[in-house]
Amino acid sequence: MKAYIFPGQGAQFSGMGLDLFEGSSLAQELFNQANDILGFSITDIMFEGSAEDLKQTKVTQPAIFLHSVILAKTLGDDFKPEMVAGHSLGEFSALVANGALSFEAALELVSQRAQAMQKACELQPSTMAAVLGLEDKIVEDTCAETPGIVVAANYNCPGQLVISGEIEAINQACASLTEKGARRALVLPVGGAFHSPLMEPAREQLAAAIENTAFSTPTCPIYQNVTASAVSDPAEIKNNLIAQLTAPVRWTQTIQQMIADGGTEFIEIGPGKVLQGLMRKIDRSVAASGMS
Repeated sequence: MKAYIFPGQGAQFSGMGLDLFEGSSLAQELFNQANDILGFSITDIMFEGSAEDLKQTKVTQPAIFLHSVILAKTLGDDFKPEMVAGHSLGEFSALVANGALSFEAALELVSQRAQAMQKACELQPSTMAAVLGLEDKIVEDTCAETPGIVVAANYNCPGQLVISGEIEAINQACASLTEKGARRALVLPVGGAFHSPLMEPAREQLAAAIENTAFSTPTCPIYQNVTASAVSDPAEIKNNLIAQLTAPVRWTQTIQQMIADGGTEFIEIGPGKVLQGLMRKIDRSVAASGMS
């Protein structure tokens, strides 16, 4: 089965989407529509902005979503997913790809998600750190033992787990994990503690928006971050999407389940090659390629 996977925050780059815009009238139409929906010219920032301009959460999230979704739409009849998944923000791209959400509705939600997350980040200083070379259980136990809020947030691939929480708790957990043999425990240059209890204000804000948005029955299952299992019921998709903001991204488990369910060819749609790299670390025997 052919699986399409969609990247999340961190995959952005200066000039992203410009070749799409220049090479397709459909892409031009969708990008212009996006500028109208967002109320500012995101295309100017995507095509000409600096890495610093693109780093703002309110820009990054819609930019990555637009790159992924518009690229998928320009593939026309060649785009026939049999299963989809997206890493964090990428879940919204995946839901447009399988018909559960319209382009317009998903972009509205992504914009509201980005602003809600930005607001939550400003309420309390917080961060994330990548932990390399330790078993998940050791990282989970260390987070549980550390005073303050620090949790496992992104299960990216075996031996790579991102933790999320209060700055002091993250620093303390990193020191403990280094002592326990982590190859690296590196604080990341992010604006806040995504996929942790500190995103609760954002979850509440986004929940209302998601509840008021129409979701359709998808053309193929989405493997969601929260459950790492196939979901096709619109009500369940909504609930998982709301829970995703404060719950971990179970990417390793998601890919393993997709493979177990018959996924043989994985294609990353969107900027960068992050997910292809993770695929090789999760299961090197499965074909992984990308379109960016």
